[in-house]
Amino acid sequence: MWEKLTHLFRVPELRKRILFTLGAIIIFRLGTHIPVPGVDPEALKNFFSQQGGGLFDFLNMFTGGALQRFSLFALGVMPYINASIIFSLLTAVVPKLKEMQQQGREGQRKITMYTRWSTLALAIVQAATMSMLIVNAGMASGGVWFYVMSIITLTTGTIYLMWLGERMTENGIGNGISMIIMIGILARFPAQLATTYNDITTGSVSPFWGIAVIVLFAVVIGGVTMIQQGQRKIVIQYAKRTSGRRVYGGHMSHLPIRVNQGGVIPIIFASALLTIPLT
Repeated sequence: MWEKLTHLFRVPELRKRILFTLGAIIIFRLGTHIPVPGVDPEALKNFFSQQGGGLFDFLNMFTGGALQRFSLFALGVMPYINASIIFSLLTAVVPKLKEMQQQGREGQRKITMYTRWSTLALAIVQAATMSMLIVNAGMASGGVWFYVMSIITLTTGTIYLMWLGERMTENGIGNGISMIIMIGILARFPAQLATTYNDITTGSVSPFWGIAVIVLFAVVIGGVTMIQQGQRKIVIQYAKRTSGRRVYGGHMSHLPIRVNQGGVIPIIFASALLTIPLT
């Protein structure tokens, strides 16, 4: 196993991509700990502790805890996801955009530009809305200075994450935006494991409950993996045709149909819809 891991770093191009991805992840995690000026961290902590798994706690999971700290990346990449989904839907109903999509690389470049500008607009609206929520909840002093600083900071953080995700896709490993969302979710695992271990050692919960959670977690991961990798192969039989003295065709092939054809897009879409009330 270790030999295979070390072999990955022997390929210059692959090593460069891995290091770039790791560097981008570190930058993302550092940004989640840079708070917006003027916010009371203790009031924020108490507010989220009272949510008890509510909407804000769910959205906080996708930002890797940045929303709970009201940090630079508190909005995460959700404005970009919303803008991408909006233009994906508009492309199917607006003839102008559909024609633009069929123009190849040039048309896709224009749609990408429109998506970026829409991301900027959505980020500004969501940043202003969240700033008002923070002030109304008594977690910030308010004032024009705070609103200007928070809107600029949160919007800049979202635009930077959008740019970072695109660079990760181009120079790193995998889809950059999906990688940022995944890292944000996984970032909470160590704290959750530590809390579970502390509850077991202090006697707050029984060891049987802890073992049951671990087994259930493994079963869920295994089930998700099976569904994600599962596919149905449909046999395709090509008809034979004769040309002169030669016979063509007649061979067989398979058309793989995945069980989960949509992937994680429905989950991301549902999560993006939950951010609409914030606008």
